[in-house]
Amino acid sequence: MLSGFFNYDNPVWRFIGKFGDLILLNILWLIFSIPIFTIGASTTAVYYVTLKLARDDDGYTIKSFFKSFKENFKQATVIWLVLLAIGAILGVDLYFFARLYTGSGTLKTVMLTVFLAMTIVYAAVFMYIFPLQSRFYNTVKKTFFNAFFMSLRHLFRTIGMIVINAALIATGFIFVIPPVLMIFMLFGFPLLAFINSYILSPVFEQYMPKKEERSDEMRPLFMDDEEPISSSLMGKGDENPKEDSKDM
Repeated sequence: MLSGFFNYDNPVWRFIGKFGDLILLNILWLIFSIPIFTIGASTTAVYYVTLKLARDDDGYTIKSFFKSFKENFKQATVIWLVLLAIGAILGVDLYFFARLYTGSGTLKTVMLTVFLAMTIVYAAVFMYIFPLQSRFYNTVKKTFFNAFFMSLRHLFRTIGMIVINAALIATGFIFVIPPVLMIFMLFGFPLLAFINSYILSPVFEQYMPKKEERSDEMRPLFMDDEEPISSSLMGKGDENPKEDSKDM
């Protein structure tokens, strides 16, 4: 009985081992996010690993991180810079109407409501876009499109992720609850990505092409019947299982 418990393949030890991977991912994410403009690529690489962990598709954490970082660098960087610009605009607008605007109270309420609604949509897209970039091949435009509509199609999961992420960040950095803050210092952003990956993994599986249906062209997500198949959504790491298993 004890020999079985201390076996590394035991589910308990495998789960504990994932937290060791998160600590390593946190170090990698912090280092490769230092230039700021690389945050998108490093975040995508973290999701590439955590989505594998959520599927119990264990591999080499460092190798998988660098593999995804390199493959997704250009597109993930563009996505991050676009999100950063949009986030800055929303932040300035919210601050202006919340703190600086002294005009009509009605207009202030309307504009705050509009920008808060846009912020929620922004957060919803943010929840999906880097996991999508890590898991699927697509153009930047299509990735934004898919992130938006997938967040609507799976609204309850989207709300769940936003609430969980906001609650953890608030308890750690706003209310400064020591145990939560210590957890963040140890695991950092990869902990949020790990939680999100368990929520997103079943969603993404719905859109992955079945093995028996694989071909060079695959039906894109949310495609109209008349839309060209060239804009397909193809799973990364799944089009060549043998090759991918070597990289894990």
